[in-house]
Amino acid sequence: MSQTVILFHSALGLRPAVGRFADRLREAGHVVHTPDLYDGRVFDSLEEGVAYRDLIGGVPALVGRAKKATEGLSAAAVYAGFSLGAAAAQMLALGRPGARGLVLMHGVIPPEYLGVKTWPGISVQIHHAEADPWVEAAEVDGLRALVEAAGQTCAVFTYRGSAHLFADDDCPDYDRDSAEAMIDRVLGYLGRVGER
Repeated sequence: MSQTVILFHSALGLRPAVGRFADRLREAGHVVHTPDLYDGRVFDSLEEGVAYRDLIGGVPALVGRAKKATEGLSAAAVYAGFSLGAAAAQMLALGRPGARGLVLMHGVIPPEYLGVKTWPGISVQIHHAEADPWVEAAEVDGLRALVEAAGQTCAVFTYRGSAHLFADDDCPDYDRDSAEAMIDRVLGYLGRVGER
């Protein structure tokens, strides 16, 4: 089944690796949008990217940009994001009625931070390295519990090591085996979303 996917970049910006990931999804028949929340700016380190996020107003401003960038797109989409982009994906999936699914790669927002007490009718897929210093296991567990309490599935995949952006083939953290396993799982999820 073909899906519309809205894929958000990490704090490094809309780098070519995001486009290549999106192209892999497109090759499988999905329609993929990759909003640029950084107005063309890209960074080589997370520290630089996070500093720019803070300069433009932090997570609230980022989410505002994400909302504006998706205004003309159907809400009936699977929202996905890398790291910082996972925050935008998670917040839009919760805030735009009609979301079909959610894929969080290298990042999770704790449900209590969002003020969410009940989860909408969407499944979730989460990917992170087992020792990623940017991802808290308790936050992943909290989100999974909330999703499952709503009768939805929340598949959590952990990958070896501590690399944060292991799917970005332009980063030193790149791990080909983990990246390929992740994209295969994302494609499998997209193929199942909407099935009864």
